[in-house]
Amino acid sequence: MSKSREKLISGKELLILYRRLLSFVWPYRYRFSFAVLMNLAFAGTTTAIAYLIDPLVDNLIAFKDLGQLKFLTIAVVVVSVFRGMSNFLGTYNMRFVGLRVIKDIRDKLYSHIQRLSLRFFSGTHSGVLISRINNDVNLVTIAVTDAVEVGVKEFLTMVFLIGFCFYQDWLLSLLAFVVFPLMIFPIVRISRAVRKISTKGQVKMADLTTVMMEAFTGARIVKAFGMEDYESLRFEKENYRLFKNYVRIARVKALTGPLMEVIGTVGFALVLWYGGLLAIEQMNAVHFGKGAMFVSNTSYLGKYASIIAALVLIYPGVRALTRLNNSIQEAIAASIRIFNVLDTKADITDKPGALDLSPISKQVELRNVSFKYEDEYVLKNINMTVQTGEVVAFVGMSGGGKTTLVNLIPRFYDVTEGAILIDDVDIRDVTLKSLRGQIGMVTQQTILFSDSIKNNIAYGRPETSDEDILRASKAANAHKFIERLPEGYETLIGEQGMRLSGGERQRLSIARAILKDSPILILDEATSSLDTESELEVQKALENLMKGRTTFVIAHRLSTIQHANRIMVVVDGEIVEEGRHDELLSKGGEYRKLYEMQFRDENSVRKPDVGDETEPEF
Repeated sequence: MSKSREKLISGKELLILYRRLLSFVWPYRYRFSFAVLMNLAFAGTTTAIAYLIDPLVDNLIAFKDLGQLKFLTIAVVVVSVFRGMSNFLGTYNMRFVGLRVIKDIRDKLYSHIQRLSLRFFSGTHSGVLISRINNDVNLVTIAVTDAVEVGVKEFLTMVFLIGFCFYQDWLLSLLAFVVFPLMIFPIVRISRAVRKISTKGQVKMADLTTVMMEAFTGARIVKAFGMEDYESLRFEKENYRLFKNYVRIARVKALTGPLMEVIGTVGFALVLWYGGLLAIEQMNAVHFGKGAMFVSNTSYLGKYASIIAALVLIYPGVRALTRLNNSIQEAIAASIRIFNVLDTKADITDKPGALDLSPISKQVELRNVSFKYEDEYVLKNINMTVQTGEVVAFVGMSGGGKTTLVNLIPRFYDVTEGAILIDDVDIRDVTLKSLRGQIGMVTQQTILFSDSIKNNIAYGRPETSDEDILRASKAANAHKFIERLPEGYETLIGEQGMRLSGGERQRLSIARAILKDSPILILDEATSSLDTESELEVQKALENLMKGRTTFVIAHRLSTIQHANRIMVVVDGEIVEEGRHDELLSKGGEYRKLYEMQFRDENSVRKPDVGDETEPEF
């Protein structure tokens, strides 16, 4: 965190931040109130124990009444029992509230991240997001649970005991607590240091999480290139940076306790000295028959002993609150990062009054569409109309804007200029759910989940029947290989479907798209990463999927799209050619260049002359 940001997060803003954090307690206010009541009882009974010291000492020294001694002894036991009960009920209920608050924060954070736009995910590494949900929320967990549990209990106990001390002897108490203001300066300095170091630590934790994710998900490449030692060294470097940061936090925290102890001991020593003088002087006065310094029916020694007992009970609370302050500072740093994510607005949302999109019946139109990412135009003045049931393919060199173009249709991004219309309705005027409900996607990067084959096919339609799942898998040419698996459709496929081949994974994603049964289909290089045999199987499945659907195809292999109704050649974000396969070949333009470039080294394929309608076999 920058220094300027550190200056901003101070004073009133810190209070607002922590109030916002504690606002999550409101749904559990009744349980919280009961816990506060129990903490009040704990504080009261703790003060009662200190109060009973006064008559106990006086009885032992002055009155020597055996009956009163028995009564006071029983009273101490009874008060201790009530103190223990209130401590348990207060602690348990406070911790319950704190843990529910953390669950709610984590749920809200994850749910909010799920609803953010692709632009957010493209600019934020997943390791950082995981660090926010796990590590940052864990820090807030410590602070919220401890702050609610320890903070309320210890603070109330301190207030009661300090009040009792002043009730017993205001001058002596003033000596004891005169050193408290001296604690403020080091606490403030330490708090800033802890918050700053904690912020750096969580950044380094996010970096470490990123390194682990990249190494684990890319394990096949790591092993193929023999980079295990490199990845281990890379991890060790990041881990050492994190270790150094934790050591700095530990050093600052370790300084807090002894510092508060020394300052507190000064006040305690003043009480011991001055109060002891008063008690000794009174006892000497009584012994020699002189007038006592404090005229009273009891000796001053009882008050003195009760104040000492109160101080003994106060200082553990002071230490606990000091330690709690360090946790709160870490929580503030973590909550800043959490709320930064929660305050991030999705740039793709439903407009007020958005209507559900009716099933497509006519066409999809891109009208004067341009798209700018940051300051650079990726697409420029795209115009096209695709009729229902038509198959349109996009080809071109990598980076030309093909994927960006099709990503505009389901509103993963919004157009910078122009409009996309479905049946003459601007897609920005309809709900995202109804729009995306009409669009199915199969991409080059097959996304599967660590679950059963059945649940992966039914993803998005968990209520679907087994018959529908079976029908979809057969249409995707996936049923045969699924049957061969030991547990069939209940087989767990592992992370990203690593137990399956590339072709098998792709056929599952096609089965998922078939089951969704959307009238608009987007295929983003769905076969480009497959071998020839797998491609043939997947191509058959895709043909079944495309029947009767308005289909947008991004193709790397030109052989897969030569039967498309239209082929669009995209160069530098513009459509430079349009037509069928044979028409574009005969023009001798950009498509012909792509065609010849792709098959230049395939000697078995005859390059057709211009106008030759004979097409190569693939």
